[in-house]
Amino acid sequence: MSCTLCKNGGTQAGLVTVTLQRGATTVILKTVPAEVCDNCGEYYLSSEVTAQVMARAENAVKNGAEVEIVRFAA
Repeated sequence: MSCTLCKNGGTQAGLVTVTLQRGATTVILKTVPAEVCDNCGEYYLSSEVTAQVMARAENAVKNGAEVEIVRFAA
């Protein structure tokens, strides 16, 4: 796939760190599978991975976490 941000790179399967913030809660998910641009580093998550990331973040917010750092396991 071609990178939509830089328009110069191609993407390859890789692992990224995703940081999300809502209000006072910050969620950091490590080793998230993604397609990563070999030129600028922009990453793209599949719809399945996005759903899992968002569910974990929502769970952290509901549990009242201020900062949550977890390793993503597909």
